[in-house]
Amino acid sequence: MLTRVHHINLLVRDLDAAVARYRAAFAIARFEFGDLPERGVRTARFRAGESWIVLVQPTDPDSVPGQQLAAHGEGLFLLSLGVDSLASARETVLAGGGAFTQDKPRTGLEGWQVLDLDPALFSGALLQLTEEKPTDFDSE
Repeated sequence: MLTRVHHINLLVRDLDAAVARYRAAFAIARFEFGDLPERGVRTARFRAGESWIVLVQPTDPDSVPGQQLAAHGEGLFLLSLGVDSLASARETVLAGGGAFTQDKPRTGLEGWQVLDLDPALFSGALLQLTEEKPTDFDSE
């Protein structure tokens, strides 16, 4: 069911400063930038092998990422696990006694469809499942 680590979200206070640090430390030539106003965040992402590393700067202190940054500071926010079919993965998780924090997927960056798993069932870890449609960026 799980195909890979799709992306890792890292919370940052200052996206521009974080991009500069990651660019310098890891010689990253290309970042993709995106805003998710409905989630109250600005993002910058880069590839690490088959996975994405997503730097997330909350723009709304009342959003889930904003509250997480206020409570825990910068660092790991969530781990997203890739799946080929979100509908099939959802049924498998539910059949195995798992649960989600929402009834329907929401749309993330690049049209990614995501479902957040209930952290109470996964040792408090913020995990989500992601189904991705191919993008032009993936072929470069």
